[in-house]
Amino acid sequence: MDWNPHITVATVIEDRGRFLLVEERKGGRLVLNQPAGHLEANETLRQAAVRETREETGWDVELIGVVGVYLYTAPSNGVTYQRVCFAARALAHDPKRPLDTGIVGAPWLSRTELAAQPERWRSELVLRCIDDYLAGPLHDLDVIRD
Repeated sequence: MDWNPHITVATVIEDRGRFLLVEERKGGRLVLNQPAGHLEANETLRQAAVRETREETGWDVELIGVVGVYLYTAPSNGVTYQRVCFAARALAHDPKRPLDTGIVGAPWLSRTELAAQPERWRSELVLRCIDDYLAGPLHDLDVIRD
């Protein structure tokens, strides 16, 4: 049996109690997720997190720490994902930048607003990463060895 986990990155960006999320079309519905995506060839985990955030939200960010590393098997298709979740600070926004295909918008929501919509989470990792970020500790970026 072949088992090939997918390596993904995600970024938690907070500003005054609100979190930058991605609203995207998946399986015929609108779901919410952190800016997230797959690691590409010849790319570091840090580069992937910054790139995915820019492509999906139009925001440039500065990574400030590591929230955690997660292993998640999607019940819909049985695919296993290893997610490295970073925390970042928003630096600048380009509202004219076209967002990735399928992305409808990049709303800022409070934890309470997000928690009230579990049917819209892409996976349970969406709220879990925010809760882990809020609970701390953030791990130093040096824990990622490129």
